[in-house]
Amino acid sequence: MSRILIRQTNNAPVVEHLLIAETIVERMRGLLGRTDLPRDTGLLIRPCRSIHMWFMRFPIDAAFLDADLRVLRILRGLRPWQLAFAPGKTHCVLETAAGVLDRLAAGDRLALR
Repeated sequence: MSRILIRQTNNAPVVEHLLIAETIVERMRGLLGRTDLPRDTGLLIRPCRSIHMWFMRFPIDAAFLDADLRVLRILRGLRPWQLAFAPGKTHCVLETAAGVLDRLAAGDRLALR
């Protein structure tokens, strides 16, 4: 069962189909092996402090979130083979198709539904 991730200030969906990677195997695999990610789908990796784009086939947006799902930093259009390091209080990372997080900003608070 997937969940919806919304922005709390206006209850607008950020992604309508949220996949959650919590086991070691799920977190290590992440989006590897996929050829794309639908615009309405995201992957929440928790816990997670950094991500890499090694062997990825498409660009993504990544939001680094604290334990309360507050956006600490957003990296847009990460390309294959890039590395991304998280700010100090990062607890989890939301990965989406490139362009999906254009309306999100640092400081926004998200919620699972």
